[in-house]
Amino acid sequence: MEWWNEFVAWLTAPDTRPVLFLAAVVAVAILVSALLAAAVTKAAVRRLVNQRDRDLKASAIAALVDASTEAASWNSLSPQEQLLADRAAGQADIQLRLLPIKGSAVAANWAAHQLAEMKRDSATFGFELAAVRSEFRDRLLEWQARPSRTRRVFESDLERWKFDVTASEKTLVAEQDAWAAREQRETFSSTDAGEPSVTPAAFSSADTTTQRLIDDVAAMDVKRAAADLEAEKKLA
Repeated sequence: MEWWNEFVAWLTAPDTRPVLFLAAVVAVAILVSALLAAAVTKAAVRRLVNQRDRDLKASAIAALVDASTEAASWNSLSPQEQLLADRAAGQADIQLRLLPIKGSAVAANWAAHQLAEMKRDSATFGFELAAVRSEFRDRLLEWQARPSRTRRVFESDLERWKFDVTASEKTLVAEQDAWAAREQRETFSSTDAGEPSVTPAAFSSADTTTQRLIDDVAAMDVKRAAADLEAEKKLA
């Protein structure tokens, strides 16, 4: 207890007050400097993270815009080029969905729908997709600048597209995709073999010939059915 009594006596002595005041000032200064250092470090880390997110978002948008250029001329690409374009677009789609930004998945869904539409229209409207590509680029750039406001526009577009597409339209879209794929395979196979490429006129004439054959077969079926009916009457 003697040392405790001596410590209390020293602590309450008038000569000790300047020492205590200096110690308190030093402690407060250390605490304030630690808080400031933590705040500066946190702000610096946040800036680095935001810069990294902006770079990732910019690279993903650039990849999607480049994919729109290839999608607009999809029907004229070789199968190898289409494979590389699909792979690049898929990587950009995953990168966009993984961004820590609210609404990135909605933007990715909107971009995927637009790219699919451009691929489908490239077979018939390849030269008229410049305006669609420009709108696609501008909308993505607007989303980069204002994600919250543009997200609502993307959601309204997706809802409208969901109700616009019916079962018959899905069937027609599937048939159009199959026709475009078949045309491309025949075009590139004939080009590789040194034969002239298949033109839309050839497809038109082929479709006319096929329809004529179908009509002839239908007429023959009608005649055969009439003959069978006549034979049954005679037997009766």
